[in-house]
Amino acid sequence: MKLDDVRKLAQLDIPRTAQGQQQLLEHLLSMGVDPANLYQELEMSSPHVNTHRDITYDASNISLHSHSYAELIYCRQTDGIEYLIGSSRYRLQSGDVLFVPPGVSHRPLLPEKLQSPYVRDVIWISTDFLLNLSGIFSPKPPLGIFDLAPLRTKGTEWETLGELFDNGVQEEDRKEPGWETAVIGNTLLILSYLQRVYSGRSAGKIRAEKQQLTDRVTAYIESHFAQNITIADLSRHFYVSESTISHQFRQKMGLSLYRYITQRRLIAAKTHIQSGAPLEQVSRDVGFADYSTFYRAFKQEYGISPRQFRKLQEKEPSPMRGGSVALR
Repeated sequence: MKLDDVRKLAQLDIPRTAQGQQQLLEHLLSMGVDPANLYQELEMSSPHVNTHRDITYDASNISLHSHSYAELIYCRQTDGIEYLIGSSRYRLQSGDVLFVPPGVSHRPLLPEKLQSPYVRDVIWISTDFLLNLSGIFSPKPPLGIFDLAPLRTKGTEWETLGELFDNGVQEEDRKEPGWETAVIGNTLLILSYLQRVYSGRSAGKIRAEKQQLTDRVTAYIESHFAQNITIADLSRHFYVSESTISHQFRQKMGLSLYRYITQRRLIAAKTHIQSGAPLEQVSRDVGFADYSTFYRAFKQEYGISPRQFRKLQEKEPSPMRGGSVALR
């Protein structure tokens, strides 16, 4: 599903409120789209750059996901939420900028009830576009920016970055003549500013939160998901009881340990399938005991079989996947 398809839904006569978002989610379900997996499924509409404003009113519709493109996130309203990128966890403030490389799993860690909506501006940039820019950016090529720690701009000279993110959102929303060029130019300006930020160190890099048990477990999963992982193994590895691991993980992440491991394996599986690897091999490479287990998990999570997913990719071979969208 492309971002423009979601935009069309957002243009329906649905209020931009928590109640309106629920109506939109129900509309997606009626179309056979599972809102919990929407962000794993979304594709860019442009082969270069897409940008939009995203608003979340509750924590129920965002699962662990990754993209084939790079992602920049500017936090407008965060309500003190935390964000997981790979195995690192960050506590966010308004004005923070997040960098998510292609293929890296991520998700916000939202409280069960948000005191205020989680609002952010999002830029999606295709890897091909970034690679084509490598010759004109120095000292760090654009794709390298996405390996950096999140950035805190509030109270610094770079606080105006928020205006640039907003400019891009407005251009793509209005779609006036020349808007594609304007969005690309605006994104290049943001990337050049970020180069200066990290060269001059005038904005603060956000340190990952001090590791708790759940962080250590997610880091272990990130490195070992292709192997057999049991709660008993984790209990022995971290010298804590199985019940402590299960309880703390569910409390922090909002889902069971085994569900998280399965989601992480399936994210990796999609990347392997897109690369053309045989399906039986994919199931083994990402940690499933056998193909039938992999098949059932994939079908339950995404509503289609691995083979059907491969056929969809063959029909639409471009890996590049991307207004104001009140969903994420």
